[in-house]
Amino acid sequence: MRIRPHKDDSSENNIFWVTMTDLMTALVLVFIVLFFYTYMTSYYEKIQGKMEQSRASEALEQALKEQNIEANIDTSGVVKISDLELFDVNSYELSEKGKQYLSKFAPAYLNSIFSNEYLDKNIERIIIQGHTDSQTFQGKYSDDEQYMKNMELSLKRAYAVANYMTNTPYNKANGNRLRKMIIVEGASFSTPVLVNGKEDYAKSRRVELKVVMKEPLLDRENLK
Repeated sequence: MRIRPHKDDSSENNIFWVTMTDLMTALVLVFIVLFFYTYMTSYYEKIQGKMEQSRASEALEQALKEQNIEANIDTSGVVKISDLELFDVNSYELSEKGKQYLSKFAPAYLNSIFSNEYLDKNIERIIIQGHTDSQTFQGKYSDDEQYMKNMELSLKRAYAVANYMTNTPYNKANGNRLRKMIIVEGASFSTPVLVNGKEDYAKSRRVELKVVMKEPLLDRENLK
């Protein structure tokens, strides 16, 4: 009589689960490495982007100086133009001084953007945003009405700047792109300029031009 050796099923099951555990561990490690690599790539792109944008801001500032154009430009590339350079008091129609200013400013600003390799490749929007101060129309209306009157004024001022800029002699080869990029906004007196914790009325009345860059791929995926 032949005796069949006993087969230990539990031993085979243990080997199977050990193998599966090793496989899952390896997959998790691969996922972690890929995620870390993607995150670091995105982080590097952000840092590199900020450095390039800072250089572009310096180049823009230099281009404006060469044209004797006064404008406040921060390291992120936001240009702040005083309302007195562009408009009469409480008016949204460009003054003659404002037209002369924009006739010099707009071509220098737009051509500087489109001639910069980094900005030209990564720019997504140009936001033209009007701002007022909390004293404008004060005492003539209710608080809500005053805010909305300032909203209207700031929006119309931003529109006047955008409308005039697109009719200046910038490089028209970029005209189609520019028309798709420009956004006009009115902020009323929601973001005043503070000096020593207090609103600076003169500095708060301004028009800002902001260049908005494309987000890195990882950030765009996270926003979906």
